Amino acid sequence: MDAAVMDGKTLSAGAVAGVRKIKNPIEAAVAVMRCCQGVLLAGEGAEQFAAEQGLKIVKQTYFITAGRRRQLQRIRNSHTMQLDHDSGTDHPAEDTELGTVGAVALDQYGNLAAGTSTGGLVNKRFGRIGDSPIIGAGTYADNGSVAVSATGTGESFIRSVCAHEIAARVKYCGFSVGRAATEVTKTVIPALGGRGGVIALDHAGRFAMPYVTRGMYRGLIRSNGQSQVWVFD
Repeated sequence: MDAAVMDGKTLSAGAVAGVRKIKNPIEAAVAVMRCCQGVLLAGEGAEQFAAEQGLKIVKQTYFITAGRRRQLQRIRNSHTMQLDHDSGTDHPAEDTELGTVGAVALDQYGNLAAGTSTGGLVNKRFGRIGDSPIIGAGTYADNGSVAVSATGTGESFIRSVCAHEIAARVKYCGFSVGRAATEVTKTVIPALGGRGGVIALDHAGRFAMPYVTRGMYRGLIRSNGQSQVWVFD
């Protein structure tokens, strides 16, 4: 599993990658940001750090579910990786659950933050790390531009430095968050052979949630408590 978090006010960030036993990897990412001189910890070192910080360590069997096991078994011999977003129409109940969870937030003082946590692609190769824990690829926040969390084929998001590319278009080109997020998600990512989506938020509370998959679970909640959710267009 991989996770990352970033503070848009200070540009502080923390991430863990390739962990197997941390119950909540995003909590480990927060601990790295707050308590470690590094930004990204991986594997057994990240797990040792998490344990030293008092975070919950569990057996790997904790993460196994029947639906995910069936999904893996269906494609295990295909030598391909698969997005959870649109892994087929034969089993919609289990195939439409996202494997990546992301959040972007804006507080009353105009500070932005972003966080992303994932189990990665189904049937991924051993040792594979996606974009989620890579600051600037799958996770990024800067008060001067936007906060972004991404989900999809991580290799394309890494190669395009997707989250930072969206922020740069807002900061340096004067694009709206909607234009920047849509152009990168629907033009740059597909040009690299990738698919997925992002959630992006600027300092004024304007947001965008474009995607290039069958659907993407997404939602928002405002300061007055009003909330909205979507799955498809």
